[in-house]
Amino acid sequence: MPVAGALSDIPSNLKQPLFYLTVDGSQAGLSTQREPALLTGQMLTGGVAAKNVPIAVGSANNAAALFGFGSMLHRMAIVFFTIAPNHELWMMAVADPAAGVAAAGAITVTTAATQAGTIPLYLAGQNVNVLANGSDTAAQIATKIAAAVNAAQLLPMSAAVDGTNPAKVNLTCDWPGLTGNDIVLTDCFYGSLNGEVLPAGLALTYTQFSGGSGVPDFTAAIPALGDDEYDYVGLPYTDAASLALWEIEYGFTQSGRWGWQRQLYGGIFSARRDTYANLLTYGATRNAPQTSIMSFEPLTLATTWELCAAYTALAADSLLGDPALPLHTLEFTGLLPAKRQDRFNFNQREALANAGLAIQAVGPSGAIQILREQTTYQRNQYGQGDDAFELVTTQFTNARLFRRLRAAAETKYGRCKLANDGTKFGAGQKIVTPSLMKAEILSEYNGAITDGLAEDFNSFRDNLTVVRDSNIPTRLNVIYPPDLINGLRTLAVLGQFRLQYGRGAS
Repeated sequence: MPVAGALSDIPSNLKQPLFYLTVDGSQAGLSTQREPALLTGQMLTGGVAAKNVPIAVGSANNAAALFGFGSMLHRMAIVFFTIAPNHELWMMAVADPAAGVAAAGAITVTTAATQAGTIPLYLAGQNVNVLANGSDTAAQIATKIAAAVNAAQLLPMSAAVDGTNPAKVNLTCDWPGLTGNDIVLTDCFYGSLNGEVLPAGLALTYTQFSGGSGVPDFTAAIPALGDDEYDYVGLPYTDAASLALWEIEYGFTQSGRWGWQRQLYGGIFSARRDTYANLLTYGATRNAPQTSIMSFEPLTLATTWELCAAYTALAADSLLGDPALPLHTLEFTGLLPAKRQDRFNFNQREALANAGLAIQAVGPSGAIQILREQTTYQRNQYGQGDDAFELVTTQFTNARLFRRLRAAAETKYGRCKLANDGTKFGAGQKIVTPSLMKAEILSEYNGAITDGLAEDFNSFRDNLTVVRDSNIPTRLNVIYPPDLINGLRTLAVLGQFRLQYGRGAS
C-alpha cells in the first residue's frame, strides 16, 4: 500500500509547529485466534447454571459447582481439562429430554464368595472396589455393592438392592435420555496379571444399561450461541435430530457458520458406541464435512460423553497450535477402552473409516489413541463419492487460511478506494488496485507456506484471480486457490531383501 493513509488524520491547514505523529498498526499486526471449545450436555438438579446459556468454565471444580457434582458436564470438564488444561472452554447445559426415561442396569450376585477378597468393579469406566468376606451371603455382598456405588459421587448412577431379589443391585442413570444406555458394567479390567481377580467362589451377572430414551431439545440452545466463535463443539448426542440442528448452525449455507455471511467456521466432535455392523449402517446415514464422530466398541468402558469431551479436547489442543497436523496417536488420557478381546480389528477399523467414522485403537501404553480424524462427509451433492472434506484437518486448515486472509485485507484495506491497474495516483492516497490486492494475497500466501499451512506458491500464483467486477465498480472478485499442505498418513515401504549382495555391489 502507498504511504500510510493515516497521514490524512493530521489536518493539512495546521499553523502551529512542528512535529505531529499518528500511529498506524495496519502493517504490523498478525492474525490471532482464540478458537474456544464448547461442550454441551445435561446437568443435575443441584446445578445452578442457567440452561441454554454458554458459560466460560475455568476448571473441573467450576463445572461441578455450576452443573452439579458428578453430572455429565462435570465429568466432561474433568476429561477436557486433563487433556487440554490451557484451552479456553465454554459449557452449555440443556434441559433433560421431555418425557425422557433414565436408563437402568443391574448387578446380580449369583454365587457368594468362599474366601475374602476385593471385588474390582468397573462401572462407567470408573473403578469401584468392594470388600467381600468369605462369610458374606450373596445378599450381603449386594448390599455392599449398592453402598459403594452410592458413595462414589462421580458415578453417573444410583443403586438400590432389589425389593424381590436381595442378591440383585438395581442401577439407574442419574439423568434421563439415550446417553445412559452407554454405561458399561464389568470387572477385573486389568486382569489377573495385574492382580485383578474376583474373590474365590464369587460369580456376578451384569445386566447392561438399557431402556434410556429421549434427547435434549437444542432449538433454544443453538440460537443462544449468537455469532460468538466456538470452534470445537463437543456434542455427546449422535441422534439424527440433534446432529441435523447443529450441522445447520455449522453448515456451509448462507446462514451457517461456514457461509459467506457469518464466516465463523468451526466443527462438531462426538463419539458413538455400537456394534461393528450397526456402526457401518449408521455411518452411511451421515454426510457432513463439519462433523466428526469417533467410533467405539460396544463394550468400551469409558462413557460416550467422556469420550466426546476427550476427542474435542485433543482436537482443540492440537489444531489450535497447527490445524494441518494429523491427530493420529493422540491419547485419550485416563479413559479406559474395551477389553482386548472386545476391540475392533484392523479390517473393521478400515471399513468404519470408509463409512465416514473417525477411528481409534489402543496404543502401546494401553491408552485409546486417535487413528484417523475422519469426518462423516462421503458424497457430493450428486451422491457421488468425494473425499474433499473427509479430514478434520482440511476444514481447520481452510479456516485458518481464510481468517488470515480476512484479517490482512480488513486491517490494511478496510477503508480504501478502488482504481484500475495503471491509474496514476499520488502518494498517500488510500487506493488499492487489482494488482496491489493480488500482491497482498500472494504475500499472505507466502507467509502461510512459511507457517506450514500451504504449498506450491507458483501454482497458487498462476491460478489466483483478482479482477474488478464489470458491473459493480466498488467490488473486487477473487478466486483464492490454496494448495493445502498434506499430513503424512501412510509410509509405504517395499522390503526388498537380499540373502547376499554380489561382489562389487555398493
